[in-house]
Amino acid sequence: MDTDGREPYQQILLVGIPNVGKSALANSLHRIGRISAAEKGKLKHATVSPQPGETKNITGLKIASHPNIYVLDTPGVLPPHILDDEVCTKLALTGTIQDCFAGEKELAQCFLSILNRSDEYKKWAKLSNSENERSFADRNIECSTSSEMGMKRKRQYPTDHTQDFIVHDVRRTLFEVISSFGGNVEDERLIEEELKAMHAAFQVPLESEHYAQNKIAAKLLNLFRTGRLGHYVLDSIPRKL
Repeated sequence: MDTDGREPYQQILLVGIPNVGKSALANSLHRIGRISAAEKGKLKHATVSPQPGETKNITGLKIASHPNIYVLDTPGVLPPHILDDEVCTKLALTGTIQDCFAGEKELAQCFLSILNRSDEYKKWAKLSNSENERSFADRNIECSTSSEMGMKRKRQYPTDHTQDFIVHDVRRTLFEVISSFGGNVEDERLIEEELKAMHAAFQVPLESEHYAQNKIAAKLLNLFRTGRLGHYVLDSIPRKL
């Protein structure tokens, strides 16, 4: 507890690796604290970004009164050198370090490798089944209405990969590609086929192969990091702790 010649106050220091939600937590505590405070001061905001390294200074946010309590939001910290490639890849996958250090396409391939070995994609079987079970006649009836509406919304938001219908297509496509390999997730061609199939799912035009691959990788990583493609534990957890 510090006094500094003023009313006593306490400080709480938020410390952690980059991009794990320290600033978001500080903002939430500050907002709740100011709502319940007797005196209503102006709300401050710590900068929140999906990119690592956004917080560059220590920021104090008041979260309580009587006694006064401040939470200090701090820049993320990491060891100066990370020699383990696997650890570095996992940090990059979770957005703790910038993608450029590992390469977006390489990270997307790493995520697909994790996805293929998990059971998450099996939950999307119903997406493929629901498409296959619809009769040809049903699709013709819907053609004049739903397809026009679908094309309209796809034209309206051609680059927004977070829309539900695009995420639906991505999940269904991944399930179908994995299933087409008969469960052989060790096949080296699987990941490349998944990335190729993402062109249509993400509606990325084939203008430049290099540009298209990077764009697909960025979209895929974003959906992974926001939980739209399932939830994963990247470390091996022992059965008995």
